[in-house]
Amino acid sequence: FYVHAPKRSRTSLKKILEYISRYMKRGPIALNRILLYDGKIVMFQYHDKRTNTDKIKTMSAEEFIGALIRHIPENQFKTIRRYGIYSRRIKTIMKKVLSNYQKEIQRMLVNVKKALKPKSWCERIAEEFGVNPLECTRCGEYYEFSGVSVSKNGRLVVKYAKNKESERFMREENKKIGEEASKRKYEKEKEAAFKKLRFQWSGSLHLS
Repeated sequence: FYVHAPKRSRTSLKKILEYISRYMKRGPIALNRILLYDGKIVMFQYHDKRTNTDKIKTMSAEEFIGALIRHIPENQFKTIRRYGIYSRRIKTIMKKVLSNYQKEIQRMLVNVKKALKPKSWCERIAEEFGVNPLECTRCGEYYEFSGVSVSKNGRLVVKYAKNKESERFMREENKKIGEEASKRKYEKEKEAAFKKLRFQWSGSLHLS
């Protein structure tokens, strides 16, 4: 089994290995390099490693076949040998090692993904104040988050709703809260007006 590789002094080790590895998967000459064949004569182009130039050569069919089969390995000839973690002797052990390694890498990636995942508003509040905002302080039950309402021009408006049903429910609740707030404000103003009137009335009686 012959491999006509370039000399190491003329090219890098990587290029030599790439050149030799091509023998593992294909023939020594590509079909597009054969320029002429008439049944007796073969004309082909090749790259001369000594001069580093492309040349054209003509040979008889018998000579060409003789030169070609020198590059064909004999039967049972091993062109590839595996070493290190690729060795067949430790193939079973390495499968277990690689399986455990992949599981560990997967676990690390999951942990990194969790660490990089942005925290929700609920998690940030619980981390900062030590209180879960979705947990009722009286009964301990958990609220279901539907959305966020904010105050705008003295009224509660829906800023974010989880879905259409949540938005409808929040609008109704905001309306109730607004009506109750208006009612309390009216009662306070009414009570303040009565107090003022009572003070003025008692003052008038005292002066008379």
